[in-house]
Amino acid sequence: MPTYLVKLNKREEVAEGTMAFHLEKPVGFNFKAGQFISLTLIDPPETDAEGNTRVFSIASAPYEGVLMIATRMRDTAFKRTMKALPLGAGIQMQGPFGSLTLDDQGTRPAALIAGGIGITPFRSIVVQATVNRAPHRIFLFYSNRRPEDAAFINELQALEKTNANYKLIATMTGDSESVKRWRGERGVIDKTMLGKVIKQVTEPNYYVAGPPSMVNSMKSLLQSLGVERDQIHVEQFEGY
Repeated sequence: MPTYLVKLNKREEVAEGTMAFHLEKPVGFNFKAGQFISLTLIDPPETDAEGNTRVFSIASAPYEGVLMIATRMRDTAFKRTMKALPLGAGIQMQGPFGSLTLDDQGTRPAALIAGGIGITPFRSIVVQATVNRAPHRIFLFYSNRRPEDAAFINELQALEKTNANYKLIATMTGDSESVKRWRGERGVIDKTMLGKVIKQVTEPNYYVAGPPSMVNSMKSLLQSLGVERDQIHVEQFEGY
């Protein structure tokens, strides 16, 4: 696996406590929507027991000219360094890795289930599918505590207007604590919420990304509903 040296071009807050980092895209670097990369800091000013390397899903779509990642800004040495890194600084990158990608045929619907920052691979998937006019019927279930916590929410809502095959079902589990008014779904993603949108719940391929507890509970729920194991694809986001 080749190692690339990429530059940090930009950073921005995309939700409360969540930052996106835009990296230079190496010439000839190709990936599939839904894959991830490994980033290693070069001679950071501080480190900790977790080391200088982390893996991140690629939030940008393959057609876009940059590589974007997004992460919750926990108080760790790695993330403190990333937040303070000068623009133009170099970072080592390896990848792409992973198989959380849509099937090529599109004969089954795709149900994407994201918890929090688990939205990153699905932002890539939905944006690329829209550009490609992919045949897949896509349902994106996106759970957050409050609207303020929901990265890319406005963009994901707007994409419904340009992709007739795509539907967003965003839900909040604690919006009573929000200063923003929420008009969408409330509560956790469960059998009832899935069934309101997907009439035959055993038909789609399911893709689940988020904190381990959420991923494990969704796997158990889907299996209890009769979804075959080979239709369930997961990616756990550690370090919340």
